[in-house]
Amino acid sequence: MAVTDSIRPDPAADSGASIVASDVVRGVSRLFARNDIWCLPEMMLRNGRRADLMGVDARGQVIIVEIKVSRADLLGDGKWTDYLEFCDRFYWALPPALDRAPLETEAFLPDACGVIVADSYDAEILRPAPLRQLAAARRKVEVERLARAALRRLVVSADPETQKWDRES
Repeated sequence: MAVTDSIRPDPAADSGASIVASDVVRGVSRLFARNDIWCLPEMMLRNGRRADLMGVDARGQVIIVEIKVSRADLLGDGKWTDYLEFCDRFYWALPPALDRAPLETEAFLPDACGVIVADSYDAEILRPAPLRQLAAARRKVEVERLARAALRRLVVSADPETQKWDRES
């Protein structure tokens, strides 16, 4: 994946209000697809948290992306560390106009998290997420859960009547 620092926040803009989370999801999903990483939005984790995006790369590594489109949401998120035990790599994804400076503070563990900027058309990795390798058994469980969730969504979208048999709903 390409790493760049060519996208800089607009100092006059303190929020990504013109870009909504679904725009960031689309941009990150496009970046990931080009790099053979396939993800699902809104993936429930076994600890009850919901990852904004969760995916698997060609090596079977699990990736979680937490999306923030406003400064208040970013600074007020105290639960994000709960995601780290479910992935090999963790990224923050923000719109280009949102100030990324808080992500460089120790509270956001910059040595453990990557940073992506995205809009509705594309995304760029500004800081790669370091590999924090899951135990093989945990990875297997998470990849299987992700695969089943993807298949469930695909089947229900093709035949909404099947949702009545969905034990996960």
